[in-house]
Amino acid sequence: MLDIKYIRENPDIVKEGIRNKNEKESVDEILKLDKERREILQLAEELKAKRNKVSQEIGKQKKAGENADDVMAEMKSVSNEIKDLDTKVREVEIKLNEMLLWVPNLPHESTPIGKSAEDNVEVKQWLPEGFSFENEEPVLDHLELGKKFGILDFERGAKITGSGFPVYLGKGATLERALINYMLDIHLADHGYKEVIPPLFVNRDAMVGTGQIPKLEDDMYYVEKDELYAIPTAEVPITNLHQNEMIPEKDLPIKYVGYTACFRREAGSYGKDSKGFLRVHQFNKVEMVKLVKAETSYDELEKLVVDVEDILQALKIPYRILELCSGDLSFAAAKCYDIETWSPAENKWLEASSCSNFEDFQGRRANIRFKREETKKNEFVHTLNGSGLATSRLMVSILENYQTPEGKIIVPKVLQKYTGFDVIG
Repeated sequence: MLDIKYIRENPDIVKEGIRNKNEKESVDEILKLDKERREILQLAEELKAKRNKVSQEIGKQKKAGENADDVMAEMKSVSNEIKDLDTKVREVEIKLNEMLLWVPNLPHESTPIGKSAEDNVEVKQWLPEGFSFENEEPVLDHLELGKKFGILDFERGAKITGSGFPVYLGKGATLERALINYMLDIHLADHGYKEVIPPLFVNRDAMVGTGQIPKLEDDMYYVEKDELYAIPTAEVPITNLHQNEMIPEKDLPIKYVGYTACFRREAGSYGKDSKGFLRVHQFNKVEMVKLVKAETSYDELEKLVVDVEDILQALKIPYRILELCSGDLSFAAAKCYDIETWSPAENKWLEASSCSNFEDFQGRRANIRFKREETKKNEFVHTLNGSGLATSRLMVSILENYQTPEGKIIVPKVLQKYTGFDVIG
């Protein structure tokens, strides 16, 4: 959430930032409600001051044995007016807060301005030694490989649940589990994160806190009877661990990592990109979350990207890094890098990770603060998160890039001690 004071003092900057994100802009209406709220508050405060002053005079009159009935009747009228104003200000505040929840975070000044994904900027490409984009042998895609070796079954997943819910079988299930465990171990041992196993369902406040609601509410799975949402990413429960808390400054930065299944209703509506792991309603992801001070947040974003790169380089998977333009940023992000892995069968890059800095946008919504020891002032934390990594797209790249002309799949060397085997097939 943006600070209403910032919107009030910088309306043109806010309007431009919203437009650069391709979002609907309602700054003037917000400022109108804000002005109305402040005017009502001022009038109510003036009446309360008058009531307090006259109440003291009534006390003096009564003490002196004088009749204060007329003044008391007038003050009763004033009290009723104050009550009406308090009710009205609450109504205006509710409307104002609802509108503020729809205002996106503004792009950071370093974020490229653009309208769509076509305007994203490639900042790096990493290829394993000996890698070539040209394949001498025919390449099977991950669906064909999954069927050939009996390690993936999307048809049975659709039978028992619906499309977009994969089933991992045999060595496919073992490989998936190995990949998750490997990524967790690296983030814990080498990158200094603290492991979390959070709930897979959260309440509405948690979804509002990280910015999924109200903007993306229709994309969430919702259990109406219990008023709970299935998480679209571990970012939601992990960030909200500190909802409505004051964190000691000495505890910052806080770095969490956690594995969860993730659930998204919007999958499957993307035409040709909806087959297999390219679009799923349920997938596995290892998520990194940071809570930091403002002055370090952009350094922490760069470190977040390096943490992802360490995993991909160890797996020897080709990848590239994109700096997202303003029009392709998520609702809550101020700056974001996407890390994409190469699919030889699809002959294109697939998003496997996003690393975002939300600045104080989520901290303000979730009311996560810390107190500066030097100034004794309370400040909202800056939050960041990054996929470290989502396994669905990464599994596509592993299976396709590690297939051999002999018709087998080599298990990446760093995963072999987790799988107990080095070949599928």
